[in-house]
Amino acid sequence: MLIFGTAALSRRVLAAARCPSAGCGASRLTATYVQGQSPEPRIREYFYYIDHQGQLFLDDTKLKNFVTCFKDTKFLVFFFSRLRPNHSGRYQEDFPFLSPCGRERNFVRCDDRPVVFTHLLQSPAGSPRVTGAQELLSYCGGAEKLSAPFRPEALYMHPLSGRVYHPCSEREGGVGLVRSALAIELSPFFVYAEEHGQSEQPTHFLWGGQKHTLTNELAGCFPATEETAEPE
Repeated sequence: MLIFGTAALSRRVLAAARCPSAGCGASRLTATYVQGQSPEPRIREYFYYIDHQGQLFLDDTKLKNFVTCFKDTKFLVFFFSRLRPNHSGRYQEDFPFLSPCGRERNFVRCDDRPVVFTHLLQSPAGSPRVTGAQELLSYCGGAEKLSAPFRPEALYMHPLSGRVYHPCSEREGGVGLVRSALAIELSPFFVYAEEHGQSEQPTHFLWGGQKHTLTNELAGCFPATEETAEPE
């Protein structure tokens, strides 16, 4: 027999928003740089930061909030569509992602994951990305132009942080964080084994009139120490 509840899980997700990252974001910046620096002729380098809400900032912005983040959709689509792991040989430890643009190197670090899913959308008619009527998870301010097909069975709740994750493209790291506000909206649909209640991970997800067995396929994307360590 299975049970599920809303209030307790919502509190868990809210707590996750305040928890340290369970992902691959840089925790402490040790690199030194100057925005727009030119390490070689005709090359410019810029440095960016993505927070756990999916907002993009210049990394050295002191006050990071909705007012100071980048909001132009065309720019965000351009920036994130070029995002990839940083194999440039520069700043790889502190800025693990790179969004190249011609002779510009845009280095990126993040609070958790570079892809943060913010909205659940219906796929637009005739979209080449999906077949048939399918919902999309949109990320980082790009609406349907930055999105992935929603796979309810692939949602993964991290056992320590309580944060919720969903697959994204391998180029973008393979794992995207679900923004806390969206995770709270989805929380009533997680189902738990009765004998464990909400002290353990959910086992199913109710969506579209179906009970989807959670695959936990993303568990292997997190270090084993994170999965086995005791919470503080």
